[in-house]
Amino acid sequence: MNKPGRLICLMMFAVIMPVTAAAAEATFDPFQRLLTQYLTESTTTEGGLVSAFDYEAALASSQTDGLLADQRDRLADFDPGTLDGEAESVAFWLNAYNFFMIDQILTERPDGELVDSVWDYGGRVNPFVDSVFDREKFEIGGQEYSLNQMEKDILLGEEYADKGWKDARVHFAVNCASVGCPPLRETVYTADNLENLLAENTRRAFNTDRHLRIDTDTAYVTELFKWYATDFEEASGTPKAFIRAWADASVASRVAQTSAMEYIDYDWALNKPDNFPEFR
Repeated sequence: MNKPGRLICLMMFAVIMPVTAAAAEATFDPFQRLLTQYLTESTTTEGGLVSAFDYEAALASSQTDGLLADQRDRLADFDPGTLDGEAESVAFWLNAYNFFMIDQILTERPDGELVDSVWDYGGRVNPFVDSVFDREKFEIGGQEYSLNQMEKDILLGEEYADKGWKDARVHFAVNCASVGCPPLRETVYTADNLENLLAENTRRAFNTDRHLRIDTDTAYVTELFKWYATDFEEASGTPKAFIRAWADASVASRVAQTSAMEYIDYDWALNKPDNFPEFR
C-alpha cells in the first residue's frame, strides 16, 4: 500500500475507535439522567462515601417511566460483542448491573409499594421464588441475563480471568440497592474514569464503618469478604492484604496491626435516603 493509502486507513481507524467508545458510553445516557436527578452522594467525616437513591422522587416524576423504557430499549439493542477492550467492557457491565437493579426497584412494586429490601422479591424470604439476583429477565443485545450472571459469570467469571480482566474491586462498584452495599456513584462508568473510580470506591469504602471497623486487634469487615473470599485471595493473597493494598495509608497501617477478622452484619434495607443516618 502506498503512503497516501496507509494515511487514509490510519485516519479512518482513528475516527472509528472513538466513535465506538462514545457509542458504548452514550448507551447509558438515560441512566445518567436518573443518577443526576435522584442520587445523592455524601462524604463522611472520615472521608468515606455514602449515597442514596430517592426512589419516591423518581416515581413522582412523569419522566421516569420514559427514561427507564429508553434505557431498557438501548440495552436490548446493544451488541456487547462490539465492546472494545477491558475498560470499556467492565464499565459497560457495571452500568448494566446497576441500572437494572434500580429499574427493578422502580418497576416491580408489590401492591404498588416500594420493597423494604431486595430480598422481598424472593430468595431468603421466600425460597420458592427466585431472588432478584437469579432472575434471567434483563435483556442485553437480544439475550436475557440475570444480575448474578452479569457479576459472577461475566465481570468475575473465567473468561475475564483468563484475559486478566477480573478485578476484585468490582465488588465495590456493583450496587445491590442496599444500605450495606458499597455506594452507587452519581456518574456512570466509562473507559476513561473506570480505574480512578474503582480505586476511589475501594479506598473510601474502608473509611466507612459499614465496611471496615477496627477495635483493638480485630478488624470488622463487610461480609463481602466472607461471600467472595476467593476473589480477594486471588487478587492479593488474603482479604487483609487486599484491604492494605487499597486503603488509605493510615487505615492500612491500623489493619496491619490486627490479628483477627470478624464480619459486619450486612444491612439489606433499601438504599433510600430515609434509611441512612447521613441523609436524615
